[in-house]
Amino acid sequence: MRRLGIRDRHWTAVPGKPVSGWNSLTHTEQAIAELVAQGLNNKQVAGRMYLSPHTVAHHLRQAFRKLSIASRVELTRIVIERT
Repeated sequence: MRRLGIRDRHWTAVPGKPVSGWNSLTHTEQAIAELVAQGLNNKQVAGRMYLSPHTVAHHLRQAFRKLSIASRVELTRIVIERT
């Protein structure tokens, strides 16, 4: 189906969307970042968002990569600065 142009990959880049910084995060990544900034661990975030802890960890890794950070503390600082 992809060869026929009927179905794109779900990770196809959106034209004009930034590749780094807060605006490059998906809505899910932003929501997870905000919950992490409130002090929740991955299991707690997963429970609130009806996701698995593994999925939460994946979204956090993606957010860390896009924001060029390496810790939850840095993520919290970014979220607080945005509010």
